[in-house]
Amino acid sequence: MQTTPEHNHRIAKMTFASVYPHYITKVESKGRTNEDLLQVIEWLTGFTESDLKTMIEEKVSFETFFEKATLNPNAPLVKGVICGYRIEEIENPLTRNVRYLDKLVDALAKGRKMEKILRT
Repeated sequence: MQTTPEHNHRIAKMTFASVYPHYITKVESKGRTNEDLLQVIEWLTGFTESDLKTMIEEKVSFETFFEKATLNPNAPLVKGVICGYRIEEIENPLTRNVRYLDKLVDALAKGRKMEKILRT
């Protein structure tokens, strides 16, 4: 399934601050911690908790969020289907990066071991 330009634009303009509380709710409802979530986000983006707080306060878009990120070189190892899209087939780099993050949060919520999630 290919993403549309409209879909990619909508994701680019969505703020990280609007999605982050949903990530927290998802992982905590499954018995994981906010610290686990922060570890996963830091692995993917290089952002510390302080960096994330700043970006949440500034209400940065996902476009800005991933422009500032230093994507983990192992991020392409994150594969599978998320929101009906096969990650490795998503051509738009920003949309693919957001889906990497979504997939990692899902794996965390499903109780996967941190070593598997972080591809170590």
